[in-house]
Amino acid sequence: MAKQQRKSKGSGDAPALGFVGSLRWIWTQLTSMPTALFLLLLLAVAAVPGSIFPQRDANPESVAQYLEQHTVAGPWLDRFQMFEVYSSVWFSAIYILLFISLIGCVVPRVKKHAKALRTPPPRTPARLERLPQYESHEILEGETDTPTDTQVIEDSFKILKKRGYRVERRSDATGESVAAERGYTREIGNLVFHISLMGVLASAAIGGAYGYTGQRVVVEGETFVNSLVSYDSFTPGTGFNADNLPPFAVTLDKFDIIFDRESESHFGQPLDFTAHVTVRDSADAQPEEDDLKVNHPLRISGGDVYLVGNGYAPVITVKDGKGNVSYSGPAVSIPQDSVYTSMFVLKVPDAEPSQLGFQGFLLPTALVDENGFGISGDPNAINPQLHLNSYFGDLGLDDGNPQNVFVLDTDKMDPLNSRDLDAGGIILEAGQTYELPNGKGSITFDDLKRYVALDINYDPGKLPIGIFSGLALIGLAVSLFTPRRRVWVKLKHENGKRTIEYAMLARGEDPRLEREAAELQKIFDKAWPLASQEQNQGAVNG
Repeated sequence: MAKQQRKSKGSGDAPALGFVGSLRWIWTQLTSMPTALFLLLLLAVAAVPGSIFPQRDANPESVAQYLEQHTVAGPWLDRFQMFEVYSSVWFSAIYILLFISLIGCVVPRVKKHAKALRTPPPRTPARLERLPQYESHEILEGETDTPTDTQVIEDSFKILKKRGYRVERRSDATGESVAAERGYTREIGNLVFHISLMGVLASAAIGGAYGYTGQRVVVEGETFVNSLVSYDSFTPGTGFNADNLPPFAVTLDKFDIIFDRESESHFGQPLDFTAHVTVRDSADAQPEEDDLKVNHPLRISGGDVYLVGNGYAPVITVKDGKGNVSYSGPAVSIPQDSVYTSMFVLKVPDAEPSQLGFQGFLLPTALVDENGFGISGDPNAINPQLHLNSYFGDLGLDDGNPQNVFVLDTDKMDPLNSRDLDAGGIILEAGQTYELPNGKGSITFDDLKRYVALDINYDPGKLPIGIFSGLALIGLAVSLFTPRRRVWVKLKHENGKRTIEYAMLARGEDPRLEREAAELQKIFDKAWPLASQEQNQGAVNG
């Protein structure tokens, strides 16, 4: 019966946590350092799909194309927000949980360390000889400069305080002593690192919410005004307000490229890009001339304007079958090689009675190879030519689906000009006009200009991120290289002799503890007339 009673008592169920207890347990788990590290790793893993799948806010055309090509997997990926990773519910949840976890980790440690800063050094051990770094010396008596007990304690206090220790005098049953401790900045550095990490996360969130990025191609002579309608593509933050766009303007006056003309191995490679621009900070500001270079952005009204690309923009005039001007202006071409052989696409949706499209290449310095094909022999525009095919029909712009402006969809169009047709392809030099077959109109190559591709970036979190990142590095360095040490100095009276004992103890690994002990020994030897260990040993033998 006794055995059965003991078994029944030991087999009782644990008490239920209850609602409040469950919440406390969840909070404890969330605010632990292993959880914070796991969430940080999970955030890095969660960002991977953003680099694998096209993102709708950055490139909606690619997302539409992906959905069209992957009719089964695409809709499922869209349901899980794989095309909007960084604004998705699950990514935001990880981000917020990480932030809460870091706050829950750091705040208690700040309180604990604040209390530790007010706590005096630990009591003096009764037997200092048990500590890893220990020295004991007898004070010589009878000398004219023999220090009193008070002087020994006071000198010890001053020496340790001068070396950066937090010091306290003690008088208890073990005798007169001094307790000292240093290395509190180690934990301060650790806290600064974690607080700075939270600052980086918060700054990144602010930058993502209130910042924006945009791209615009500007042809020589054109002006970019910082408004939504002026951008070729624009990616706002979740908290972006169009009314907050600073009203600056940038005019491209001229674009210069310097090519290598001396080196045989690098002949024709670009050496320097310079965009000569005129900048207005506001509508009422005076225009100022400036130069924009690669890696040397313009900084205007808190935003940065970067030079990210360049090329040629042929000035084209297209007349439709009714003789009306359907298009007139520069058309951007995309360089494909080092000699600026450029892909050219022009869509003319306003042409009547049918829409027109052109695609082909711009050759800055047109030559003919041994097979009779046109090639470019130099990146400079010495003999520019347009080599084009033309089409008529439906450009597919009326169905509302986004299209890449540099890709011509010819599925619903019929060819007018190409090498495979009797009419042949179109070859135009500057100033020439070509009459399209079947009375569809004409195309004129009026002029050739250069253009630059600008990236406009506004990130209010960039400066705070830089500051917090620097603080994090400083805090990490302090926490790694600041040792935590304790020192005790005790005056001992025994057998009519006065002996000074001092010992050191490291909290954690400290390979320099022995060196610090040796340095303190030298200082103490100079401070008081001490009998050496050999003298002590000789006195014992005598």
